[in-house]
Amino acid sequence: MTLQEIADKLVAICKAGQEATNLDLLYHPDAISIEAADHSGKGRETKGLDGIRGKHAWWEANFAVHSSAVEGPFLHGDDQFAVIFQIDATEKATGQRMAMREVAVYHVAAGKIVKEAFYGMG
Repeated sequence: MTLQEIADKLVAICKAGQEATNLDLLYHPDAISIEAADHSGKGRETKGLDGIRGKHAWWEANFAVHSSAVEGPFLHGDDQFAVIFQIDATEKATGQRMAMREVAVYHVAAGKIVKEAFYGMG
C-alpha cells in the first residue's frame, strides 16, 4: 500500500470507531507507540503489537467515549502523515468527563506503520 492508502485506511477505520482493526491491517509487528504523557502509569512508550493492543484495552476498560472526531490525514513526504483526534470521554473510575484533542504522527516503512507519536493540544 502507498502512504496515501495507509493514511486513508487508518482514518476511515478510526472514523468507524474500529481503531483496533488498524493494528492487524496497517501496523508492523514491532511498531512503537509514544504517548504525550504517561496516563496509564506504564510509561509513555509501548513496543510491539501486543503492547499496543494492551494500550487499547486499557483505554476501553477505563474510559467511556461519548463522541469522537478524526481530521486528516495530512501527508508529510513519502513516509509520514498526521491525524488530529478529538475525544469527549469520561474516566470510569472517577466520573470525570474530559475533552481531549491530540495530533498523531505516523511513520511508515515498507508499507506498514512502524511508529506513532501522540502530541497533546491542550
